[in-house]
Parts: sequence; C-alpha cells; structure tokens
Amino acid sequence: MGKKLLVYAVPMIVVGVVAWLTLRPKGAQAVQVGESVPGFSLPLFSPPGGPNAAGPAALSLADYRGRVVVLNFWATWCPPCVAETPSLEEFAEQVRPLGVAVIGVSVDEDPAALSAFIAKYHLTYPMAREPSRSLAARYGTLQFPETYIIDRRGRLAEKIISNTDWVDARMLAFIRDLAQPGVQQASN
Repeated sequence: MGKKLLVYAVPMIVVGVVAWLTLRPKGAQAVQVGESVPGFSLPLFSPPGGPNAAGPAALSLADYRGRVVVLNFWATWCPPCVAETPSLEEFAEQVRPLGVAVIGVSVDEDPAALSAFIAKYHLTYPMAREPSRSLAARYGTLQFPETYIIDRRGRLAEKIISNTDWVDARMLAFIRDLAQPGVQQASN
C-alpha cells in the first residue's frame, strides 16, 4: 500500500509545485538604467518645527518633472545610511541652485526616531516616511541605503547601492552634467 501511495503522491506534488511556480504573483522588477522610474506620492514627513513643517502635505515625483532628482531610500537604524547623511545634506545644498532635488524616503517605523535624526543632522531636503517599504520594492531596493538618480525625463540615470561620498568631485560633476539643459542620458 505504501508503494502505491508513493506512485500517486509524487506526481501530484510535482504538478502542485509546477502550478504554484507558474501561477504565483511575480515580484516587481528592479528599475534599470535608462528605464522610466515609477511615480509616487507619499505623505511628506514634517517633524514639529522641522524644515518641511510649512511645506506641502504630499511628496510627489510628478512635482519634480523636468528636474534631476536624487531619490534616497534609507533608515535611521542603518549604519551606512547614518554615515552618508552629512555628505548627502551637503550635496543637497550644493546642487539645489542647479535645480536638482534630493528626496529622502525613510523606511523607519518610529516617527519619533526619524524626527530626532532630522533635527540632529539638520536635514533640509524633503523627507517621506514609508515603513511598508512598498515604494522601495517597486524600485528594486534590496538594502539600505540605495539611491536612484533620475534624469529630467524621469528615467533612471544611475543607481547607487550602499553609502557614498556625495560631495566627491566626480559625483558633483556627474550631477552638474546631468542637470545641464540639452543633456540627455542614453536609454536602453
């Protein structure tokens, strides 16, 4: 009887696994350089008395159409994120006159920790808090920090995984070139 059961059970298990692999929901694909990035609208995180307290209630990528955007997914509990914060803030200040926007999307669950972090590091660029990480997943983020440099046409110009020195001369030159009118990135 045990052999008969095995003869029927194994093919049924194989059919079940094949059906599950075929019919399961597919995960989002990571955005590739040259592709259009997903749009979004998130609540703007406004700590009391913070830099965004008097600004708009939503942070929407559509509001930055025609501008270079540096979209940084990060968290206060992430050591590489903390390490890059001072240079990212300095970078944001340097490229703001070029029309380049730096946007932070924190995946922190604790809004008080995020408020304290923003105050401690005097962050001035717009910030959203999205603990669900669904937007990060739509972009293909696997670790933090990950940063997406989006050209003026809404296409991914570069993806940076982990922390970086944002005020490095090469990074600043890349962004300045990208922000120049008439400069187009090659698309895939």
